Amino acid sequence: MTFREAIRKALSDEMSADKNVVLFGEDVGVYGGCFKVTEGLWKDHPDQVIDTPVSEEGFTGMAVGAAMMGLRPVVEIMYADFYTLIFDPIVNHAAKTHFMSGGQFCCPITVRLPEGSGTGHGAQHTQSPEALFLNGTGLKIVAPSNPSDAYHLLRASIRDNNPVLFFEHKLLYPMDGEISPEPVSLGKAKVIGDGHDVTIIAYSHAVATALETAELLKGSAIYATVVDLRTLNPLDKETVFEQVQKTGRAVLIQDPNGIGGIEAQVCAAICQDRKTFSSLKCQVLQFSGKDTPIPFSKDLERLTIPQASDIAVEIGKLF
Repeated sequence: MTFREAIRKALSDEMSADKNVVLFGEDVGVYGGCFKVTEGLWKDHPDQVIDTPVSEEGFTGMAVGAAMMGLRPVVEIMYADFYTLIFDPIVNHAAKTHFMSGGQFCCPITVRLPEGSGTGHGAQHTQSPEALFLNGTGLKIVAPSNPSDAYHLLRASIRDNNPVLFFEHKLLYPMDGEISPEPVSLGKAKVIGDGHDVTIIAYSHAVATALETAELLKGSAIYATVVDLRTLNPLDKETVFEQVQKTGRAVLIQDPNGIGGIEAQVCAAICQDRKTFSSLKCQVLQFSGKDTPIPFSKDLERLTIPQASDIAVEIGKLF
């Protein structure tokens, strides 16, 4: 099953299990969504798939109100770049509802945000804005790296009583993989491998870069453990600390630029934990995207994100 199909199945399964789960978005019905993720859903769930006008702030605000009144809306924002249009209803309202109502209301809304470069869509359609929401207290942020996690984490997000931002990297949509029968909880990272030399921490599409880097390092007899964060807020610090303490070396990879990024938060957590910081044998390495708008040129676009070959060379210098 592909990443795209896994998300579609998660949506269908949740809509079948709970009639209060409704999908809002532009062209999510008959057209099947900009990236064909919701293709065919309207046939099986005609009353739960709602095509909206081109007004992200309007239909997201409507979904926030619907969530407060008992529905479990899933909102598809055609491109994550349009986050600027939903900031007010999500950050100022959905994220604060439970706190400001003294626990009388919750806002179980899930916002799906296709993100990332690699598609040649230019600077206004290739951003990865997940870090911009970290200061929006009251929000959960999820970024899966494979079909199985996409399926289970989306179902968990829809069932959660808090507002969840669900980031889907566009390059992952065609990825194939089996769906594990074991559910996945929000806020729990995944450990891949059992290398004793270095811990590589990544999320979303950057996990593929981390795994490629780990394979390249084997040629130099350097063995890495990869930590897939999966949920960015809340962050599974315990797993990060445990794996960094095991190897004494931490390498952080992300596709977006590093100014105020997720990896900066992870690095701060590592440095603030006395036991983890004391276990470090060298500096923490951070690899992130270039601090530039994404160009249209495919060759230039590819070079705006970290490359496994470059990362492997820099890690080799630690030994």
